[in-house]
Amino acid sequence: GMRPPLSPLCRTSGRSYSSEHTKEKSVPYEKTLKHEESPSSGPTKPLPRSADAVVIGGGSLGCQTVYHLAKMGMTNVVLLERDRLTAGTTWHTAGLLWQLRPSDVEVELLAHTRNVISKDLEEETGLHTGWIQNGGLFIASNKQRLDEYKRLMSLGKVYGIESHVLSPAETKDLYPLMNVNDLYGTLYVPKDGTMDPAGTCTTLSRAASARGATVIENCPVTGIQVRADDLGVKKVKAVETRHGTIETPCVVNCAGVWATKLGEMAGVRVPLVAMHHAYVVTERIEGIQNMPNVRDHDASVYLRLQGDALSVGGYEQNPVFWDEVSDKFAFSLFDLDWDVFMQHIEGAINRVPVLEQTGIKSTVCGPESFTADHKPLMGEAPEVRGYFLGCGFNSAGMMLGGGCGRELAHWIIHGRPEKDMYGYDIRRFHNSLTGNQCWIRERSHESYAKNYSVVFPFDEPLASRNMRKDPFHQVLMEQGCVFQERHGWERPGWFNKDGPAPVKDYDYYGAYDIKKNVNYKYNELLGKEYTFGFPPHHDIKSECLSCRHGVAVFDMSYFGKFYLTGPDAKQAADWLFTADVNKKPGSTVYTCMLNKRGGAEADLTVSRLEPGAPFMPLAPESNGDAYYLAIGGGVAEHNWNHIKSVLHDQGFQCQLTDQSEEMGMISIQGPKSREVLQEVLDADLSNEAFPFSTHKIVNAAGHQVRAMRLSFVGELGWELHIPKDSCLPVYSAVMAAGAKHGIINSGYRAIDSLSIEKGYRHWHADLRPDDTPLEAGLGFTCKLKSSIPFQGRDRLEKQKEEGLRRRIVCFTIDEKVPMFGLEAVFRNGVPVGHLRRSEYGYFIDKTIGYGYIRNPDGGVVSADFIKRGEFTLERMGETYKAKAHLKTPFDPENKRVKGIYA
Repeated sequence: GMRPPLSPLCRTSGRSYSSEHTKEKSVPYEKTLKHEESPSSGPTKPLPRSADAVVIGGGSLGCQTVYHLAKMGMTNVVLLERDRLTAGTTWHTAGLLWQLRPSDVEVELLAHTRNVISKDLEEETGLHTGWIQNGGLFIASNKQRLDEYKRLMSLGKVYGIESHVLSPAETKDLYPLMNVNDLYGTLYVPKDGTMDPAGTCTTLSRAASARGATVIENCPVTGIQVRADDLGVKKVKAVETRHGTIETPCVVNCAGVWATKLGEMAGVRVPLVAMHHAYVVTERIEGIQNMPNVRDHDASVYLRLQGDALSVGGYEQNPVFWDEVSDKFAFSLFDLDWDVFMQHIEGAINRVPVLEQTGIKSTVCGPESFTADHKPLMGEAPEVRGYFLGCGFNSAGMMLGGGCGRELAHWIIHGRPEKDMYGYDIRRFHNSLTGNQCWIRERSHESYAKNYSVVFPFDEPLASRNMRKDPFHQVLMEQGCVFQERHGWERPGWFNKDGPAPVKDYDYYGAYDIKKNVNYKYNELLGKEYTFGFPPHHDIKSECLSCRHGVAVFDMSYFGKFYLTGPDAKQAADWLFTADVNKKPGSTVYTCMLNKRGGAEADLTVSRLEPGAPFMPLAPESNGDAYYLAIGGGVAEHNWNHIKSVLHDQGFQCQLTDQSEEMGMISIQGPKSREVLQEVLDADLSNEAFPFSTHKIVNAAGHQVRAMRLSFVGELGWELHIPKDSCLPVYSAVMAAGAKHGIINSGYRAIDSLSIEKGYRHWHADLRPDDTPLEAGLGFTCKLKSSIPFQGRDRLEKQKEEGLRRRIVCFTIDEKVPMFGLEAVFRNGVPVGHLRRSEYGYFIDKTIGYGYIRNPDGGVVSADFIKRGEFTLERMGETYKAKAHLKTPFDPENKRVKGIYA
């Protein structure tokens, strides 16, 4: 057919563009899988009566998941696609693959995708997936951005990913059509490239079918049957279609922007929103062949090589929401909103000026799903067992598909993924948020708008804040508290000396004619920390040193607070917890919970309660086998679900009760904490009467509270767990008693620093589900000397016998430079790992980092291997001499928590 002449992108008068924009909507691929005949012709294959798993949605994720399930040996699996493969959001994707992102897990996931499409599939099927290795180029127009790229370059060395930081002149040599006048530098990754959606999905489907999987197109799902078992737990039973029902214990929702509807069929909440996401395809450009793909983050655009043309797309502050998600939409596109898109054209013309004289061949504007934190939704839904999610990929479904498809397959077959997938796990969100439309919409908008923002270590969201506030929130805010958001909670970050900095209602960054927040002090304070140098931390330093030398109060109310009770509670506690929590009532024990592979799913404290009548919220009814669990608040949902799943799998008759909102908690820490609390509590706080790691109900200023002698910072101190109506009077009494001792408020930024100095772990930083307690230096939490069985014990015994292939090491450096995690660790010049977590330790006055070290020859990592090595850390391409410690350099004899101060 004849194409109407299309206008070039030239400016006609001043800044206005030609209004003759193309009406043509088509993707730039030779081949899509769209068929012309009517889809009413019924399913492409007969439906089986039953299957071990049914994957719903034939896009990138569905195809990758069914392929990996079959490859891992689960071959009685079915993929159902309502139309044709790729018909939803996959067929119009730009298909970019970048190997470097600011997360170790994501780098590994991307590497697996690249491996599958560039090598595995071709070896298995003899078919080419359409992978083109044209390289990738990240553009930096300021120092912060180039610093971020240098961080990525150093991380890449740990994984053997080649990358080069180029000067503007070197960039021009590589990409002659680029304007480099406003550049600070670029990051060039030669082995990045471009994927083809149709080629990839067809090949995946063939490879899966060859291993016994059944791929059925033209078969929309109309319902999902759920049944409660004898314990009252909901489980998947079957998948219904117009053409028959498939009995199955496992459903995988890979339905992209349609995933929410598929969730509703089973009573599962899928917190994502659909947005219009667009790119345009240019006419032929002389000299563009073989150029790398470009991401100009500061202009928020990408330029994807398309043979001898470019596709230009980006992320704007005012994306269009798609509220009426339609089932009829297959291989369909929206009209492009040029008012929204024009900013990307301007950014692209600035970067590649020849575009100004180039016509547009077609526009592609299709739906794409976005989530609250710009990360996918994966794993078993908390509402229904056997219902798995693989959706919400924020336009990264092609590049993350291989890695995530493999993890999802492992999750389905073995109950947990192999890698630490907590950042993608649906259970990272608290259940009070996943059904909250305002939260989903505001947060997803912000994550879309900030898609190309630099990822800074101390950033916080501005959208949908103040969802969960503890009883101290107002009084701390008045004292200058700068809050962080975790799990919906506002928790204290640090205290600003110049008055309150409240978090305001979200302004959508001024988009959609919403009035922008002005004089927004909280936002200004966040902005001051947008650096990879030392942020202005004097306030945090004084909080840390007050705690080390005097006394500080930490509001930790956001903690998860659960009671485990019931006839099998003792048995359950033995099986769930690595430590022996069945010491006498009144004891409190720090412990881990493991998965079947011995990996740490959680660390927490478990207090065995005295027998007695119920006194809620401080005590449930107890026969002596009741336990109080206190868990970091950001991971409470994950812990809750882990415990519930284990209780269900083992058939234990127990109750788990959530009292998180019914109690607040403050922790009073430091050498003077006893003097302060002795005035407030009616109990003897001496070492003999109230030893470390014990708890009791005491009277505080006329209110009953549970006091626990514990520390997250390595000092003498107590936690007070307080019924919510008593929180403020108890806090006031503590502050009044502490005034003469110089007591101060302190926050989690100080805890981060104090705890790393002491060598305490943070779950999901230097302790993850892919780390065992032995590798993490937490062997002391494991009751291996007893004969009591616990989940994961067999793996730990095997690991103990064979020796550790990786283990955590503490590093300090003498130079005054900050580190944030992801820095590369070298031993005798060879990469052996990277830092998981790093902070400045103000007491020892050094940067401290923790990372897991492996032996390059695959052997055991012995104490000797660590003592004999010369270690260096690489940060942003610079190398620093580091000292490796097997024991924390701060109070290695653990005297301070026992109240022994020299």
